[in-house]
Amino acid sequence: METMRVMLTSCGIETEQIKEHFLRMLGKAPAETKALFIPTAAIDADAIEVLPMCMNDLLKCGIPKENVRVFDLHQDMPKDELETYDVVYLTGGSTSYLLERINDTGFRDTLLNYIRNGGFVIGVSAGSIIFANNLPGNLELLDTKLDVHCEVSSYTGKVTFPLIRNIKLSNTAAMLIRSIPDETVIIDG
Repeated sequence: METMRVMLTSCGIETEQIKEHFLRMLGKAPAETKALFIPTAAIDADAIEVLPMCMNDLLKCGIPKENVRVFDLHQDMPKDELETYDVVYLTGGSTSYLLERINDTGFRDTLLNYIRNGGFVIGVSAGSIIFANNLPGNLELLDTKLDVHCEVSSYTGKVTFPLIRNIKLSNTAAMLIRSIPDETVIIDG
């Protein structure tokens, strides 16, 4: 059983409940938090338009703007440098393009090691789907497909593994992964 801190969402920190869980999983004062913001998936106009709202997720939680670094995955980041960040925020957009950049730059192993070593990651839309088996080359955290922006979530509460069907997340839901299989839940509302 690996301990981890991963939050998968459709729309980010959309509700007070998600914000509370984000701050709890963060585990430190937001004013002292260093965040790595990765907008790489945002390659079309609709996704680019949402980027300010994604950045605002971090700011509204109390993370100072000067503590947020934008990193666009044109290269890998050394493991020891990534570990200086308290949270990695992966935005939405093109899932296939984001996976391509993660795999082509070598960031895949760096990110997975960060997660295994207790690093906190929040995914939004495409930034969540990369952890499920929707596409080849995914990060293999979930052994099923993940559908985002659904009208209703598949369910809420503890997630039972192995997963039998796709997981569906509404725009107000988050999947909180602290360990697989024992501490994974879906919250909504």
